[in-house]
Amino acid sequence: MNHVNKTMKRLTLYVLGLFFLSLGVSISIQADLGVSPVSSLPYAFSLTTGLSVGIMTIVANILFIMIQVGLSRRFDLKESIVQLLVTFLFGFYMDATLFLVQLFPTPETLLLRWIFLIISLFIVAIGLLGYFTAKLPLMPYDALTYVISDQFKMKFSKAKITSDILNVAVAALVCIIFIQSLGAVGIGTIVAAYFIGKILGWIMPRYQKYLLKWIDKEKEQESKASDKVNIKNITN
Repeated sequence: MNHVNKTMKRLTLYVLGLFFLSLGVSISIQADLGVSPVSSLPYAFSLTTGLSVGIMTIVANILFIMIQVGLSRRFDLKESIVQLLVTFLFGFYMDATLFLVQLFPTPETLLLRWIFLIISLFIVAIGLLGYFTAKLPLMPYDALTYVISDQFKMKFSKAKITSDILNVAVAALVCIIFIQSLGAVGIGTIVAAYFIGKILGWIMPRYQKYLLKWIDKEKEQESKASDKVNIKNITN
């Protein structure tokens, strides 16, 4: 029973993490200063096709799964299905949160756009905190980074930078070819690439312990109950 409750809490944290992650990306889209490297390709596809960001998020992540398979020369059906399910959920969240964000007035001034961008950075970082703390399957883009790290014998941090640069470069190229502008890529992309990691590095040591404590709450209670029994036995 304790294992089931723990799994449900991790799943809840995971789903909420993905929701806040998509909400942060949607707010950055409204800021119109450029989206984070992870979301740059789906947004570029959306700008050039006219289809929703959610649908293009699914398309881009299917592409990431295919690249994973090509690089690793290994196809795990179960793993791919799980990644697809996560992709569809995140794609749904992207359209839902963008719809919610667009209910509010669009920031017109440069100052308001920067405020939107800064808010988006913190919300994305909060989403990543929940997503990583849950320790459930990675989204295709993150899984691809691990494959790049493994196949090219890179440190994960270097593989992350490499995948982000490639993703942004392809997104910029797609936008230049089809809409003759950088579109999804801008100063906000550079700001997000640098500061999201910094913000996450600041909040994770401070708040992750509370999330982990919540996940293992029943185990902690059982441990305390066991300690009380042991103390009682000793005193008797």
